[in-house]
Amino acid sequence: MANLKEVRDRIQSVNSTQQITKAMKLVAASKLRRAQQAITQLRPYSEKLNSILSNIMLTIEEGADESGYSNERQVNKVCLVVISSNRGLCGAYNSNVIKQVIGLLEKGGKYHNQYEAGNVSMLFIGKKAYDILKKTYTKATLITDYLEIVGKDFSSQDSMPIAEMLMQQYLEADYDAIDIVYAKFRNAAMQEYEVEQFLPIAKAEAPEGQEDFSVDFIFEPPKEDLLEYLTPTILKTQFHKTILDSNASEHGARMTAMDKASENADELLRELKINYNKARQEAITTELGEIVGGAAALESQ
Repeated sequence: MANLKEVRDRIQSVNSTQQITKAMKLVAASKLRRAQQAITQLRPYSEKLNSILSNIMLTIEEGADESGYSNERQVNKVCLVVISSNRGLCGAYNSNVIKQVIGLLEKGGKYHNQYEAGNVSMLFIGKKAYDILKKTYTKATLITDYLEIVGKDFSSQDSMPIAEMLMQQYLEADYDAIDIVYAKFRNAAMQEYEVEQFLPIAKAEAPEGQEDFSVDFIFEPPKEDLLEYLTPTILKTQFHKTILDSNASEHGARMTAMDKASENADELLRELKINYNKARQEAITTELGEIVGGAAALESQ
């Protein structure tokens, strides 16, 4: 059994660590409140805009979209936007994002053939996914100009240039498909890790059991003018939403991880205190035995 000094040192070390985890939990909870408010306010607006856009695209004939954002091409060149965090200590948040990317690029994945041909680019927002994936996927083109965007308070003005760049590159056929890999925020304890198609714009799906599904509306101004104005705005809003989702998911994952770490520290402290009391009792018993033995030796003289 460890001596008393060793156990006391471990108890002090665990106490110090627990103070750090509790402080980090409070900081994460504070940041989560702001991040959660931002995403819950934006998400209904963004989802409704996406629904409107998908329904409008459904009424347009194949290849007739003058904006070019919904025209599908054979997928040869792909861009994956990978949103992770700049810091660790957030549980499985980053590893789950990385697993989504691996699932796309490994054998049998959606973009395995494009990766093997060297036609996959990965644009990283956040350092953690980049630090891991750069060691494994050497055939991919890695874009690291926006690693720091999640490490500060950002607004739509920060994400808008990235969305505009991706949209322009799609129109110029630099990419045939652009997907976003991110964590969708549900609550502090739950995040959904998704691969969301950014471009081309997905059309609305027909209701189950209804093969011929077409909805047309009377548009004012004309449909083409409406799309020219709405499409860029909706795409930028969608892109900003994914970053807000990831930001809230990171803080939620970190708060949960630090809460679990604090609970584990409590359990470890209980075990250490039991061990300390056992070691202390053993030391006392040993000392009493030595005293009694010494007294008996003196009496026998």
